[in-house]
Amino acid sequence: MGVVEFAATLGSVLLLIVTFPLSIFLVFKVVQEYERAVIFRLGRLRTGEARGPGIFFVLPCIDQYRKVDLRTVSFDVPPQEVLTKDSVTVSVDAVVYYKVSEPLRAVVKVNDYCHSTRLLAATTLRNVLGTRNLAELLSERENISHTMQSSLDEATDPWGVQVERVEIKDVRLPVQLQRAMAAEAEAAREARAKVIAAEGEMKASRALKEASDIMSESPAALQLRYLQTLSTISAEKNSTIIFPLPMDIITPFLCNRNS
Repeated sequence: MGVVEFAATLGSVLLLIVTFPLSIFLVFKVVQEYERAVIFRLGRLRTGEARGPGIFFVLPCIDQYRKVDLRTVSFDVPPQEVLTKDSVTVSVDAVVYYKVSEPLRAVVKVNDYCHSTRLLAATTLRNVLGTRNLAELLSERENISHTMQSSLDEATDPWGVQVERVEIKDVRLPVQLQRAMAAEAEAAREARAKVIAAEGEMKASRALKEASDIMSESPAALQLRYLQTLSTISAEKNSTIIFPLPMDIITPFLCNRNS
């Protein structure tokens, strides 16, 4: 401790004694459970950890302190115009959750850790998304969010800031690209519908072929099917009913006519 610092400290203590008990309201401070106090004495950081939670002591005139909130804080990253790896311009915004893990470094190492973290988040978002193509951006949001969280946490660690989570909120595509993707999706749906219809026709044809083979092997089954068809037609109250004749009955007449 230098001579000047010693004299200033001694004067602060004497002032504390002279103004007692009013000075009690100036020297005792309180921080909440989720806060810590970083104390500077004559511009120098006091040794030891940050004070709190609870009551701590400061000397008037020579001590200054700054409260640091340790709770998790969230902020929105403004929409960023990003050029993807496959040269598509998209607008992406995100939300970042962080907290102060080292109060001393958060005060000493960076001027404004809140503002610095916000700027770094916007820059990191553009850098990470610039290495991905559009398909990855739309389908791998969780992986991209994890990559961005790791990059941010590594960059803010010297500031005593821990980035806990990053979530991509929205990806806005150009209008022309949205229309092209909608047309492509519609064409894909129509193609799938045609394939399904063709498969259904093929299965129905196979079933009809199997049924015809079975009935051709049993004339009685064919006759029963014929009677069932007549019963169905008669139940529909049609004004005209056509009765198909079996080929076994018509064949002799056709043979006589040809002769």
